[in-house]
Amino acid sequence: MIRQQATNARVEAVKGDTAAFFEQICHLKPFGYQLELAKLYRENQFLAVRWPRQTGKSTSIGALLLQDAYENRDLNIAFIGPSWRQTKLNLRRVAGFCRNLPAGTVHVQKTRISFENGSFIEAFPNNPDTTRGNTFHRVWWDEANFTSSDEDLYDALLYTLGTTNGKLVASSTPFNTDSLFWRMCNHKNFSDYAKHHFPYQAALEPNGPLNPQMIERIRQQFGDDPARWRREMEAEWAEDEDVWLPQSLIVSCVGTKKNCIEDLEEYDTEKSYSGQFFLGLDIGQVRDYTSLSVVELVDDVIYLRHQKLFPHPTTHAHVLGYIKRLQDQWGGFEKIRVDFTREGPSLIRDMENAEIENAEGVNFSVPRKSEMANLLKQRMLNKQFRYPLLTWEKPYRSDICSELNVEKYQLRKDGNIGFSHPNGTHDDVFWSLALAVYATIEMQPEPYLTIISR
Repeated sequence: MIRQQATNARVEAVKGDTAAFFEQICHLKPFGYQLELAKLYRENQFLAVRWPRQTGKSTSIGALLLQDAYENRDLNIAFIGPSWRQTKLNLRRVAGFCRNLPAGTVHVQKTRISFENGSFIEAFPNNPDTTRGNTFHRVWWDEANFTSSDEDLYDALLYTLGTTNGKLVASSTPFNTDSLFWRMCNHKNFSDYAKHHFPYQAALEPNGPLNPQMIERIRQQFGDDPARWRREMEAEWAEDEDVWLPQSLIVSCVGTKKNCIEDLEEYDTEKSYSGQFFLGLDIGQVRDYTSLSVVELVDDVIYLRHQKLFPHPTTHAHVLGYIKRLQDQWGGFEKIRVDFTREGPSLIRDMENAEIENAEGVNFSVPRKSEMANLLKQRMLNKQFRYPLLTWEKPYRSDICSELNVEKYQLRKDGNIGFSHPNGTHDDVFWSLALAVYATIEMQPEPYLTIISR
């Protein structure tokens, strides 16, 4: 009883004070740029937010909307993004803050948080058709730059705010420039949008959470990939002209309710599934990681079902054991394509001895890599390859869109296309995906040249 009274008093004391709400309820130290965001949120109907990575963008916006819902009656607040998985993660983050609110004033469910005052926060998938019929007072559209069919979704969101004159907050890390989020931040037609942007320097300790030594290490690792550094740490748009897969193409292939009937989710490796599965395995070397991709072919469309990066050090025996378990759990693979450029046929024999079936080695020659990369790109252009919007923290922090955007190409003197990736980055995911897609077709003998004497 005493604890409950203390909680009630604490919440009442911070009412209307964002800085105090962040500290007392969310247990967050509010930095200057977060309080600037709060002021823009209070004073504007439309707001576009682009911050560097790891500066608390999603946490800050979620906390602001929690305060709004708790302190104001009958607000309908929607979280939306490129995938339902993304929006549910944001809702889960806000649900964690709710533990510090008075008991009985809030009810947390998997996709909805309901408040005693009649307000609610709910997570929605990226589906313009079903979103349009709702009525909202607040909408948070996270990772807007990574949302496929962004124009359709935006039209739907405007309809949901039409009768309430509500607020829309769009946030994202910059990616492709032919996107609605770019126009929100740059085009004159979106002059009614307040913008909040800053580079990483503004969030270095003690003014933010970024450690200067760690940031300098990341900068060195991104030394040969300035475009990625500019996007992720300066929150500016940048794209190399020589990347193999353009950013707009990568975003368009994210599987959502709009293009896949449902938001694509990665399959649970502990559950059993049946289907036409194909596996691609890129074996890591000294600096690279071993990457495994599993796709399913359904009516001529390829869906990414599982992506696995193995940490250093990982033995071949561990990788083969993982594949064997997955094979038995999911009823086998139609074909497994493995990069055996260094290991040679012995790797395939090891897989056969482990009772892994239908494995086939691929030599990463220049013509063969070009064939695989071309097939991957063609399937994407034809809308025949879809994947969930995956992110991961280990063995390094990344996401599937960045991994697909890492590979660069150049035309060689011999007429072939050469592929490479910048120092400090990894292309293991790119090539395991390419191998998995390549496994869905028959591999023809590699062409070769011979000199015929006169």
